Amino acid sequence: MSATARPIGSVLAAAVLFGTAGTAQALGPDAATPLGVGATRIVVGTSVLWLAIAVSGPSLADVRANLRRHWRLMTIGGVGVAVYTPFFLVAVDRTGVAVGTVVAVGAGPFFAGAMEWRWRGVGPGRAWFVGTLVTVAGGAVLVASKSSDASNAVDGVGLLLALAAGAGYALYSVTAKSTMSSGVTPTLALAAPFTVGALLVAILAVREPFRWITTGDGVLMALHLGIAATGLAYLLFGYGLHRLTSATTVTLVLAEPLTATLLATLVLDETISPLGWLGVVAVLLGLLVVGRSAEVSIEPVPAV
Repeated sequence: MSATARPIGSVLAAAVLFGTAGTAQALGPDAATPLGVGATRIVVGTSVLWLAIAVSGPSLADVRANLRRHWRLMTIGGVGVAVYTPFFLVAVDRTGVAVGTVVAVGAGPFFAGAMEWRWRGVGPGRAWFVGTLVTVAGGAVLVASKSSDASNAVDGVGLLLALAAGAGYALYSVTAKSTMSSGVTPTLALAAPFTVGALLVAILAVREPFRWITTGDGVLMALHLGIAATGLAYLLFGYGLHRLTSATTVTLVLAEPLTATLLATLVLDETISPLGWLGVVAVLLGLLVVGRSAEVSIEPVPAV
């Protein structure tokens, strides 16, 4: 087994868990709003990350020392978390599911590659670039084949928000990778900026209705999204991010829309067109190229 097999598998497993979010939300209460669900998810997920730190993480003294030493970088990462969640929701609402998803999720790897190159001096290779292009193109075909909403596809503000969402996710990933490379444990490197993001998103969602969370379906949805699709998923994501480059990790997360599509087909009785299956094949081929080109990246490097 190669040195990258486990971290790649860990990130792909995280992407699978990320990809269950759409189906879980579709099966949840009708009264739940996207921003309210997003705020609930991130708050519960953050709690899971801190619980993991309490159970098996560094000592309290080490946590405090690392928070003091890296608070600027962690705050920047938290802003990235807070930007991604609401900007993505608004972008999808303005541009439609196909365009919003493709621009935000597809732009993430390229932003991550550029940030990592500029800030950490780690330049993605040609194989990563080719594999990422193939994966993004496959995701575009897959999502476009399932969307019937093209009326808002030229909304300029929506496109900018989608790009900002992709940049926010990349910012969180690259800054978390930088703190890990400075000696911070992966879980703390993820939990600290997630806490900042959770606070900001919770403020944005303060006027959203939350009575749905008192229902049985609401509780189940909140627990699944918070524990499995966020907390556990980011623990797996952090394991991979610690050992791979940010650009490679964010590209592998493009397995998320593939998972969401296949799960919706199996659980929600949605169908995949022949064009959609072509997109599935392209995503798998692109991920294979990126995975085969991945290299271990856990040595200390200068922080951002």
